[in-house]
Amino acid sequence: MDSSSPIPLQQTPLASPKPSKKSFVTSLMEVATLRTPSFKEDTYFVSGLKPSEKKALQDLKDKLIASDSSDGAMWGVKLLAGDDKADVILLKFLRARDFRVADAFNMIVKCLEWRKEFGADGVAEEDLGFKELEGVVAYMHGFDRCGHPVCYNAYGVFKDKDMYERIFGDEEKLKKFLRWRVQVLEKGINVLHFKPGGINSIIQVTDLKDMPKRELRVASNQILSLFQDNYPEMVARKIFINVPWYFSVLYSMFSPFLTQRTKSKFVISKEGNVAETLYKFIRPEDVPVQYGGLSRPSDLQNGPPKPASEFTVKGGEKVNIQIEGIEAGATITWDIVVGGWDLEYSAEFVPSSQGSYIVAVEKPRKVAPSEEAIHNSFTPKEAGKMVFSVDNSASRRKKVAAYRYIVRKSASV
Repeated sequence: MDSSSPIPLQQTPLASPKPSKKSFVTSLMEVATLRTPSFKEDTYFVSGLKPSEKKALQDLKDKLIASDSSDGAMWGVKLLAGDDKADVILLKFLRARDFRVADAFNMIVKCLEWRKEFGADGVAEEDLGFKELEGVVAYMHGFDRCGHPVCYNAYGVFKDKDMYERIFGDEEKLKKFLRWRVQVLEKGINVLHFKPGGINSIIQVTDLKDMPKRELRVASNQILSLFQDNYPEMVARKIFINVPWYFSVLYSMFSPFLTQRTKSKFVISKEGNVAETLYKFIRPEDVPVQYGGLSRPSDLQNGPPKPASEFTVKGGEKVNIQIEGIEAGATITWDIVVGGWDLEYSAEFVPSSQGSYIVAVEKPRKVAPSEEAIHNSFTPKEAGKMVFSVDNSASRRKKVAAYRYIVRKSASV
C-alpha cells in the first residue's frame, strides 16, 4: 500500500523580528484579515429572516405585482414565480439596499431595463473575439472550499501599450470589453444554485500585479458600477492579491463605488503572500499554478482534480515527504509546490534492498520564488520509496505547500 507523510528534519531557532511602523496599507491588510474569519454568507432561508425582513420581502413582491415588471425574470428565474429561486434573487436586491423596499424595487426595475437593453440573457453564448484574454485577464477557474465558483481577474497585461490600445483604444472597444467582462460573470452565475442553503454567489480573485492604475481607471470604475448596480450580492468574497504599495490610492478611488456590505467581504494580500492567502479559501488543486497552486488549464478537461495533501514548511526547517510501497516497474507521477518557493528542492528514490544505490531523480536545486508547481514522473527498476525534500533552512518565513501523486503499476505485472 502506498503511503506518504511529511517529516520535518530540523528547525533552527530564529530571532524575533524588530518592530516597525505600520503603513496605511499594512493596517488595512490587518483589518481585512481580522474581518475574514467572522464573515458568514447568507443562507437565504426565508424561515430564518427577521419579521421585518419577511415583511419587506412580501412588500417587494406586492410592489412588483402592481408594476409593469410583474413578468420580469433574471438568470432564467421569474421574479414572481413564488418559489425558492425567486426568493433568493429578491433577497439579494433587498440586502443590497438594506431591506429598503422602495430602493430594492427601483434597483430591480433598472436592472431589468439594463438586462433587456444590454441583451444580458444571451451574452454568455456570444463569440466576442477576445481569445487572447481568455484564461489571462478574466476567467472562471475551479471552486473554493465551500463550492463557490471562482473568477480570477488580472489586468497586468495592459501595461503593454499595444495590448492596451487594441482593447481600450476607443469608446467602442471599451464597450466591447465591458460586454466580454459581463459575459465572463454571466457564465459563472449560470452555475449557481439560487437555492436556500446552496451556492448562490461566486468568489472574485483580483491580481493587482503590474496593473496600470491610471490607464484602467475609466474601465475599472465602469465595471465596478455596472456589477454593483446589476449583480447584487453575487460575490461572497473579494480577494485582492499582489497588492502593491499604492493600493491605498486605488482603495480610496474604488471605495466610493462600494457599499459597506461589499467592503466587509474584502480580503487583502500583499505581494509574496498569494498562495498563503488563497489556500485559506481554495484548495491547492483548484488554485492556478501561476498563483502557487497545482491546477493547470489542461487539468479542467479531465474531470474533478485529484485532491492534494497540504503541509507547511517552517522557517529554518527541512521537510521530507516519503511515498512508500512503490513496486518495481510501477510509475509514480507527482506534483509539488511551495508558496513563494525560494528554497531548495530535490527528489530521490530509495530502494528497499540494502545493497542498492539511491537514485537522484531530481538533484537538489534552488527554486525561484516565481516558479510554478513541479510536475514529474519516475519508473524504478526495483521496489522502494520516493523521497521529496524541501529545505527552508535559509529562510525565517513559514510557507504553505501541497503535493499529490499517483502510482500506476506496470502493465506487464
